[in-house]
Amino acid sequence: MARLILDTGVLVDAARERLPAGAIGDDDDVAVPALVVAEYRVGLLLDPNPARRAAHDAFLAELLAVTPVVDYSMGVVEHHAELVAHLQRSGQVRRAHDLIIAATARATGLVLVTTDERSRFDDLPDVEVRLLQRSR
Repeated sequence: MARLILDTGVLVDAARERLPAGAIGDDDDVAVPALVVAEYRVGLLLDPNPARRAAHDAFLAELLAVTPVVDYSMGVVEHHAELVAHLQRSGQVRRAHDLIIAATARATGLVLVTTDERSRFDDLPDVEVRLLQRSR
């Protein structure tokens, strides 16, 4: 059993049935950061296709009925600040939301599951990452 926290792309691919087989096991302990839920909801609100929007909204409701959401708590804030300071010291730049998601994983000690190689989560200190390849 793995303890996992999911990035937004994993939710999108799961809704579209594009995750690789066995990417997340039935026995895995899974959570999502509150920010991931917000990013997913933004996508829903911007989707011009009512049928697709309804299907993805139903997927999210089913997921959240059984999956804990990790808030942006003071513990996450501390890890977020440490990651931002680390990047500023090293002259690196990352997307703000990616850092909050990474900080949430780091604060909870969960493995961050992502499909987004560009985010370079694995370059961040004390962030354990599982990069999934999208299935077509």
